[in-house]
Amino acid sequence: MTALRPEHDAGYGASYEQREAYEEPGAFEAAVDGLADPLNDPLPGQGAAPPPAPAPVSPTAPVAPAVPTAPTQPSSPGPWAAAGDGISVPPPSAEREWSGYGPYPHAAEAPAAYGQDWSAQVAPEPVPVPPPAPASASVPAPRPDPGPPYVPVRDDATAAAGGAEEATALLPTVSGTGPDPVARPEPPTGGRAERRKAAKGGRGRGRTRPPGAEGPAGAPAASTPARPLSRVEARQAARALKDSPGVILSRAVGEIFISLGVLMLLFVTYQLWWTNIQADLYAGKEKDKIQQGWAEGRQPGNFEPGQGFAIMHIPKLDVVVPIAEGIDKAKVLDRGMVGHYAEGRLKTAMPSDKQGNFAVAGHRNTHGEPFRYINRLEPGDKIIVETQDAYFTYDMASILPQTAPSNTGVIGPVPPGSGFSEPGRYITLTTCTPEFTSTYRMIVWGKMVEERPRDKGKPDALVG
Repeated sequence: MTALRPEHDAGYGASYEQREAYEEPGAFEAAVDGLADPLNDPLPGQGAAPPPAPAPVSPTAPVAPAVPTAPTQPSSPGPWAAAGDGISVPPPSAEREWSGYGPYPHAAEAPAAYGQDWSAQVAPEPVPVPPPAPASASVPAPRPDPGPPYVPVRDDATAAAGGAEEATALLPTVSGTGPDPVARPEPPTGGRAERRKAAKGGRGRGRTRPPGAEGPAGAPAASTPARPLSRVEARQAARALKDSPGVILSRAVGEIFISLGVLMLLFVTYQLWWTNIQADLYAGKEKDKIQQGWAEGRQPGNFEPGQGFAIMHIPKLDVVVPIAEGIDKAKVLDRGMVGHYAEGRLKTAMPSDKQGNFAVAGHRNTHGEPFRYINRLEPGDKIIVETQDAYFTYDMASILPQTAPSNTGVIGPVPPGSGFSEPGRYITLTTCTPEFTSTYRMIVWGKMVEERPRDKGKPDALVG
């Protein structure tokens, strides 16, 4: 506290003689010293607070070292009082001298604890803290404080696209029962470019979410709106979607092969299945037509090419097929009928002739395939030709498994290789071999053993 300045006596305010009693020299200091200590003094109307009771010392707790007591200040005035600047420091006790002014005038009115030497007090011993109890299985261990949650920098567009779900997923619950808070991202490592990208965060074009911003455990990361493609990128993407010439060529070749395969499958189905159905239908109609003509009493004569005139029976093979004039493939053979060699140098005898070789041809596969199993015939098996007037029965004599198509001698009057040595009444069956090919010809020969008129009934081979 500084002393009053002389200018107060030179016309500024009232003189010292006109001041109140508390303005006397030393009155302000005495008033200040009379104030109570706000930290340790009791409230007004209460006595001095009793000293705190010492805490019980645990035998296992370490004993704190004693705090050395500060030395008591001397009763002589301090250095500020000797300086002569009017500043005085009150002694710690009311009974001590008051800085050269004599005893403290208001010592009797001071609080009880005012004169206590605070620097000489000994610090109380620390209260021992028991060690923490081991965590029990029934009591959950306290969860460490994860710190404040990480909230990524979001601009207006991202906040609008993300929605309230992402904001809810990024904020932890206050009660602590919700999902774990989002972990803070690790500081960026690497070169200057990586640090610059990490510093940009979610701002700018082509931004990426910082690590750890995927949300709570198990929560899917919020989708970031895709940026629009540039013109070059759009052109590259459109070019990538186009097929290369090699891909187009391979696709065209594959489609061609698939189409050819389907066509071949359809053709095979037609040849092996549908042609038989068509031929059987046509042959059945032609057989009925022949029998109807016989019933009407038509006189036999010269037959036109493709005209049916007889019916062949092979009981062992269960074959009943009409015989037509000529061996035309389209008009006779493909219609499921057996054709008679009757043109040019391939002309052969009729069954009714007294001598000669009655030669016929038929398909082994497809188009009714009447001669498919003639290779199963054995010597003595019956081959019967039914005409308008009679039944002509032949016994199978021999077979030639394979010969060239140009070998026309097999249908001669006395066929070589048949086992016949002299002219007679013979029958010759020709067909293609191997199956489903026309590379070679198979030949079956037979010799007439009976001519039976129709009025005498059918032969025994047809009756049984």
